[in-house]
Amino acid sequence: MWEFIVQYWAEWAFGLLGTAIIAVAIKYKALLNGVLAILHDRIYQACQHYIQQGYIDASGLKNLEYLYRSYHTLGGNGTGTELYNRAKALPIHDN
Repeated sequence: MWEFIVQYWAEWAFGLLGTAIIAVAIKYKALLNGVLAILHDRIYQACQHYIQQGYIDASGLKNLEYLYRSYHTLGGNGTGTELYNRAKALPIHDN
């Protein structure tokens, strides 16, 4: 029995290591997707507010740019990009 374990220990070790790496990669992907969803929600909420208001202030625009940069880097596009571009085109009014 021990001879069998000693003979195949490297295969077992690499098998366990491979399984652990796959598990970490799946968790990492889920975490990135969650962050992307939260960023999309924040961009959506902020853009809806500014679009309904009809203008944006400089600090709001800076905040949107900061959110969008991370959102885009993580692969977000589509509705988030469209809303960001609409909000960015609004007149800037500082209170």
